[in-house]
Amino acid sequence: MSDVTANSANSTNSASSGTKATEIATFGGGCFWCTEAVFDEVVGVTDVVSGYTGGQLANPSYDDICAGTTGHAEVIRVTFDPAVITYAEILEIFFATHDPTTLNKQGADRGTQYRSAIFVHSPAQSEIAANTTAKLNAEKIWSSPIVTEVTNAAIFYPAEEYHQEFFKRNPNQGYCMAVVSPKLSKFRLKFVSKLKR
Repeated sequence: MSDVTANSANSTNSASSGTKATEIATFGGGCFWCTEAVFDEVVGVTDVVSGYTGGQLANPSYDDICAGTTGHAEVIRVTFDPAVITYAEILEIFFATHDPTTLNKQGADRGTQYRSAIFVHSPAQSEIAANTTAKLNAEKIWSSPIVTEVTNAAIFYPAEEYHQEFFKRNPNQGYCMAVVSPKLSKFRLKFVSKLKR
């Protein structure tokens, strides 16, 4: 399966190199300011980068993405230590912190760039994503079925610098106060055991 990053040939450390192995998870759950803020606080996560993937245009800008014509989704690329948190646990948080039943929208954000999507980096991730989706559908947590797209990881383009750590740097910005902060509060209450200390 493809695991291509625009600015990095290999973001996963090799256990044989003497460093701790890490794994990459890439997914979109609406505005990346929200998802990045959540996963910045997750134990075992060592890096979160906001960006774009899944489209046709090379090196898209935020303006390109907002036009909704490039096919890209707003996503985050999460680097994590699987010895501390598993991919299945990462997906549990992903599904619990957005609405995976609304096609091409999250709240007031509408367009294919806001779609619920998991971009898998290995057959193992693909299997876990399929099993997690089936389990959650069977549990009928939501009144509608999950519409989350599961597809192979493609080229990842990091978003412009001003998008990175946006909530941390702009907590009093209107969208952050109205949307990101409440989402973060709900996440902290639900996943106390998964918070960085």
